Amino acid sequence: MSSASSDARQSRAEGMHPSRIIALTVGAIYTLIGIAGFFVTGFDQFAGVTNETLLGFEINPLHNIVHLGIGLLGLAMSGTIRSARSYGWLLAAVYGLTFLYGLFAVGNDDLNFLSLNAADNWLHAASVVVGLAAALWPATDRERSNRTATA
Repeated sequence: MSSASSDARQSRAEGMHPSRIIALTVGAIYTLIGIAGFFVTGFDQFAGVTNETLLGFEINPLHNIVHLGIGLLGLAMSGTIRSARSYGWLLAAVYGLTFLYGLFAVGNDDLNFLSLNAADNWLHAASVVVGLAAALWPATDRERSNRTATA
């Protein structure tokens, strides 16, 4: 039996695994933020410091596109536990690097092509933690036995 059909049966029988819920939720939130961001920034200053904010987070059109990409990927990868966990690793890696970039870019208009501020850095650090939660959420006993039986 395939892993995907096993995941689907399990989701119906026991509810969605937390990794899938995290991927779906984070994906939806980042997708909505990406769309809403364009109502604030339009397409002006595509990769420059705009000083325009959405809920206190500085954004520009490129930043909005990154949010859309991360969000849509989360929605797409929330279908199975395996892909949701992979999304968690991706979220942690991308936002970990973005957090580090933000430490140097905030306050330096020459480096700050994503138009980040301190609030963005805190959000990116939180996104790393959420990504790690999705990636590392323990499997249930039933999931372990299903993997062992199909291996």
